[in-house]
Order: sequence, then C-alpha cells, then structure tokens
Amino acid sequence: MDEQVTMDLTTKENELASKLFNAYETHKPLKESDFDSVVKDEQSAYRVQRRLTDLKQEDVGGYKVSLTSKQTQDMFDSDSPLYGAQVKSHFLQSPVTLRGELMEPLAEVEMLFTAKEDLSSKDSLEDLMHKTKVAPAVEVPDSRFSDWFPSLSKYMVMSDAAVGGYVVYGDEKDADLLFDNVDDLSKVKCELFRDGKKLKDGASSEVLGNPLKSLHWLVERLESQGMPLQAGQRVSSGTFLLPESLSNGNWKATFDKGLGAVFLKVAGD
Repeated sequence: MDEQVTMDLTTKENELASKLFNAYETHKPLKESDFDSVVKDEQSAYRVQRRLTDLKQEDVGGYKVSLTSKQTQDMFDSDSPLYGAQVKSHFLQSPVTLRGELMEPLAEVEMLFTAKEDLSSKDSLEDLMHKTKVAPAVEVPDSRFSDWFPSLSKYMVMSDAAVGGYVVYGDEKDADLLFDNVDDLSKVKCELFRDGKKLKDGASSEVLGNPLKSLHWLVERLESQGMPLQAGQRVSSGTFLLPESLSNGNWKATFDKGLGAVFLKVAGD
C-alpha cells in the first residue's frame, strides 16, 4: 500500500477538501490562486481527493482516467495519467439531459469499462478484456475552479477528483464478445456532433495506444493505494479527442466497431 496517500491530512489540505466540497454543492467556483502551495505532490493531491470523496457520503461508482495522450499530458506538464473517483450518481445512462448541474463543462469521447469481477494488477490486457463490459461514453469534465481549462495545475486537477463531472454511457456489452482480441480495442473511431453538426473525430489509439492500457494503469495504481477496483465499478478510460466546450444543445457521439452511440442534451438553468 502507498502509505503516503493514507497519512493524515494537513490543516490546509483539509480546508481545501472542505472548500472543494462546498463548491461542488453550491456550484460557486474557487480561485486556484487562493490555494497556492497547499498541494505540492501526488500524495498530497490524492489525500485531498480522498477526503473530498468521503465528504460526498456516496458510494464510489468508479473512476475516470485523465491525461492519457501525449497532448493532454503536455498541457498539464505531466508524464503519466492521473485518476479521479466518481460517485455512483454521476454515471448516467444515455440519453440524458443536464441542466443546472454544471459549472464550466467540457465534452470528451471515451470508452467505458465495467468490471464484471474484481480486477487485479496481475491481470493481463487479455484478462481485462474477458473481465469487463464496454460501452460508448461522453465524459463531462467539470471543475470546482474558475477558468480551469487548460490552466489548472496538475495537482489541483488531482485534488478536484480529476475535474470529474458526469459520465454518460450507452449500451454495455461484454468486451470479449464485441472484440476478437486486445488489438481491436485500439482501432475504434468516434465522431462528436452538436445539434447535428460534426465537430471532430477521434480514435481509441489516443488513449495510451489502447484503452485497455489505461484500465490496466488504473488497476495497478489503485491497488498500490489499497483500493482495488471492484466488481460493478465503471472506468471512463480517457478521451479519444481534445475536449470541446460543452455548450447548450443536443450532443451525440457515435462509435464504430459495434459500440453504438451516446446522446446528451445540455439545457439552461
């Protein structure tokens, strides 16, 4: 176990977690400059995230993995991914309408995995394919800080549950029934539309070369922190494309290889 993550929080870390939770509840954003030097490393940031998750008093429904492409890692001055815990109520089945729940949201198109049984760091990519379901997803990153993308520091992103908002997912299918082998998961293409107009397309190969590698990274990381990934938990594994600002309208993400589509409406307050 990574004991540094489980150590007691400092007073300032506790205060940051409380203020993040207040912003999460009230939708009133914080300023990053008010918290200079509170979190200086991964251990500190994940301590704050763990406390923020506890304050939500809701079961963890799963996780989101961020910074899974070279481009997004460079944006946040990182050389590896990071994760955020997501509470159960923030995983939503498509189609869905979001209204006043959002602050400064983005749209990312992702592959979602659901664990059919507990996952282990000893699992190969092929094992993970047999032990999961897959679904198309639109992840809606959102932050408790104002003017956050792409200027928020990496450790603040971690503290803020990896800027977790919502994950909207489509039909779930057994991964090993939809795909013949591990490599096939690296060959999925997607398109993102708003009000019928295509905005951009993306590819699963952007996610560490293969979304299963992102899932494997997360399983190892969580296990090292004493929080193994459990049956029933979902993982939004990383974006196929650079995020789009999520404005009001009707959004659709379509996927090939039989994954299907996700529908999301964003309405005003």
